[in-house]
Amino acid sequence: MASVDRRRRPSSQRDLARAAAFRTELRRFLRRTESVTTEAGLTPERYDLLLMIQAGVEAGAPVRVTDLCQSLQLRQTAVTENVKRAVDAGLIERRPSPADARASLLRLTPEGERRLRAAYDALRDDRTTLERAFAELDLTFRAASG
Repeated sequence: MASVDRRRRPSSQRDLARAAAFRTELRRFLRRTESVTTEAGLTPERYDLLLMIQAGVEAGAPVRVTDLCQSLQLRQTAVTENVKRAVDAGLIERRPSPADARASLLRLTPEGERRLRAAYDALRDDRTTLERAFAELDLTFRAASG
Protein backbone atom coordinates (compact mmCIF):
# COMPACT_ATOMS: atom_id res chain seq x y z
CA MET A 1 0.00 0.00 0.00
CA ALA A 2 1.35 3.44 -0.97
CA SER A 3 2.10 5.83 1.84
CA VAL A 4 0.51 9.25 1.88
CA ASP A 5 2.72 12.31 2.27
CA ARG A 6 0.98 14.18 5.07
CA ARG A 7 2.93 17.40 4.42
CA ARG A 8 0.95 18.04 1.26
CA ARG A 9 -2.52 19.45 1.43
CA PRO A 10 -5.32 17.16 0.28
CA SER A 11 -6.37 17.44 -3.34
CA SER A 12 -9.23 19.83 -3.85
CA GLN A 13 -12.07 19.55 -6.29
CA ARG A 14 -10.33 22.23 -8.37
CA ASP A 15 -7.08 20.20 -8.40
CA LEU A 16 -8.95 17.18 -9.69
CA ALA A 17 -10.74 19.28 -12.30
CA ARG A 18 -7.39 20.62 -13.56
CA ALA A 19 -5.96 17.11 -13.73
CA ALA A 20 -9.04 15.93 -15.64
CA ALA A 21 -8.77 18.88 -18.03
CA PHE A 22 -5.11 18.06 -18.64
CA ARG A 23 -5.91 14.40 -19.33
CA THR A 24 -8.64 15.52 -21.75
CA GLU A 25 -6.18 17.76 -23.62
CA LEU A 26 -3.58 15.01 -23.65
CA ARG A 27 -6.06 12.54 -25.14
CA ARG A 28 -7.20 15.16 -27.66
CA PHE A 29 -3.57 15.78 -28.63
CA LEU A 30 -2.89 12.06 -29.08
CA ARG A 31 -6.06 11.60 -31.16
CA ARG A 32 -5.16 14.60 -33.33
CA THR A 33 -1.63 13.22 -33.72
CA GLU A 34 -3.12 9.99 -35.08
CA SER A 35 -5.13 11.93 -37.65
CA VAL A 36 -2.32 14.28 -38.69
CA THR A 37 0.32 11.57 -38.96
CA THR A 38 -2.00 9.45 -41.11
CA GLU A 39 -2.47 12.43 -43.45
CA ALA A 40 1.33 12.73 -43.66
CA GLY A 41 1.68 9.02 -44.52
CA LEU A 42 2.98 8.01 -41.09
CA THR A 43 1.78 6.17 -38.04
CA PRO A 44 2.02 7.90 -34.64
CA GLU A 45 4.79 5.45 -33.71
CA ARG A 46 6.74 6.20 -36.88
CA TYR A 47 6.24 9.92 -36.32
CA ASP A 48 7.78 9.56 -32.85
CA LEU A 49 10.68 7.59 -34.32
CA LEU A 50 11.38 10.18 -37.01
CA LEU A 51 11.02 13.02 -34.50
CA MET A 52 13.55 11.50 -32.10
CA ILE A 53 16.04 10.80 -34.88
CA GLN A 54 15.75 14.29 -36.36
CA ALA A 55 16.03 15.95 -32.94
CA GLY A 56 19.24 14.02 -32.29
CA VAL A 57 20.70 14.81 -35.70
CA GLU A 58 19.86 18.52 -35.36
CA ALA A 59 21.49 18.54 -31.92
CA GLY A 60 24.66 17.17 -33.54
CA ALA A 61 24.44 13.82 -31.79
CA PRO A 62 24.91 10.52 -33.59
CA VAL A 63 21.67 8.53 -33.39
CA ARG A 64 21.76 4.76 -32.96
CA VAL A 65 18.99 2.30 -32.21
CA THR A 66 20.19 2.02 -28.61
CA ASP A 67 19.89 5.81 -28.24
CA LEU A 68 16.23 5.65 -29.23
CA CYS A 69 15.19 2.99 -26.71
CA GLN A 70 15.17 5.41 -23.78
CA SER A 71 13.41 8.30 -25.49
CA LEU A 72 10.78 6.04 -27.07
CA GLN A 73 10.46 3.90 -23.93
CA LEU A 74 10.61 0.72 -26.02
CA ARG A 75 12.74 -2.39 -25.94
CA GLN A 76 15.60 -2.62 -28.38
CA THR A 77 13.90 -5.35 -30.40
CA ALA A 78 10.84 -3.11 -30.94
CA VAL A 79 12.96 -0.11 -31.92
CA THR A 80 15.06 -2.26 -34.26
CA GLU A 81 11.91 -3.50 -35.97
CA ASN A 82 10.47 0.02 -36.25
CA VAL A 83 13.74 1.26 -37.74
CA LYS A 84 13.83 -1.63 -40.22
CA ARG A 85 10.30 -0.84 -41.39
CA ALA A 86 11.10 2.86 -41.73
CA VAL A 87 14.24 2.02 -43.74
CA ASP A 88 12.16 -0.26 -45.98
CA ALA A 89 9.65 2.58 -46.43
CA GLY A 90 12.45 4.93 -47.54
CA LEU A 91 12.11 7.26 -44.54
CA ILE A 92 15.38 6.50 -42.73
CA GLU A 93 18.84 5.60 -43.90
CA ARG A 94 21.56 3.77 -42.00
CA ARG A 95 25.24 4.60 -42.20
CA PRO A 96 28.07 2.67 -40.57
CA SER A 97 29.33 4.33 -37.43
CA PRO A 98 32.91 5.53 -37.83
CA ALA A 99 33.48 4.92 -34.10
CA ASP A 100 31.99 1.39 -33.94
CA ALA A 101 31.74 -0.82 -37.01
CA ARG A 102 29.03 -2.91 -35.31
CA ALA A 103 26.68 0.08 -35.00
CA SER A 104 24.73 2.05 -37.57
CA LEU A 105 23.94 5.74 -37.40
CA LEU A 106 20.45 6.80 -38.42
CA ARG A 107 19.24 9.84 -40.28
CA LEU A 108 16.09 10.77 -42.15
CA THR A 109 15.88 10.63 -45.90
CA PRO A 110 14.50 13.72 -47.66
CA GLU A 111 11.12 11.94 -47.84
CA GLY A 112 11.25 11.10 -44.13
CA GLU A 113 12.05 14.70 -43.30
CA ARG A 114 9.26 15.98 -45.58
CA ARG A 115 6.66 13.77 -43.88
CA LEU A 116 7.94 14.59 -40.40
CA ARG A 117 7.82 18.35 -41.08
CA ALA A 118 4.30 18.10 -42.53
CA ALA A 119 2.98 16.36 -39.42
CA TYR A 120 4.99 18.50 -37.00
CA ASP A 121 3.84 21.77 -38.57
CA ALA A 122 0.21 20.60 -38.60
CA LEU A 123 0.40 19.95 -34.84
CA ARG A 124 1.74 23.41 -33.91
CA ASP A 125 -1.53 24.76 -32.43
CA ASP A 126 -2.19 21.43 -30.71
CA ARG A 127 1.21 21.57 -28.98
CA THR A 128 0.45 25.10 -27.78
CA THR A 129 -2.88 23.98 -26.32
CA LEU A 130 -1.22 21.03 -24.60
CA GLU A 131 1.52 23.28 -23.21
CA ARG A 132 -1.15 25.55 -21.66
CA ALA A 133 -2.90 22.53 -20.14
CA PHE A 134 0.42 21.35 -18.72
CA ALA A 135 1.07 24.79 -17.24
CA GLU A 136 -2.32 24.67 -15.50
CA LEU A 137 -1.54 21.25 -14.10
CA ASP A 138 1.87 22.49 -12.96
CA LEU A 139 0.17 25.30 -11.03
CA THR A 140 -1.94 22.70 -9.24
CA PHE A 141 1.14 20.64 -8.41
CA ARG A 142 3.05 23.64 -7.10
CA ALA A 143 0.13 24.74 -4.95
CA ALA A 144 -0.23 21.23 -3.53
CA SER A 145 3.51 21.00 -2.81
CA GLY A 146 3.84 24.46 -1.30
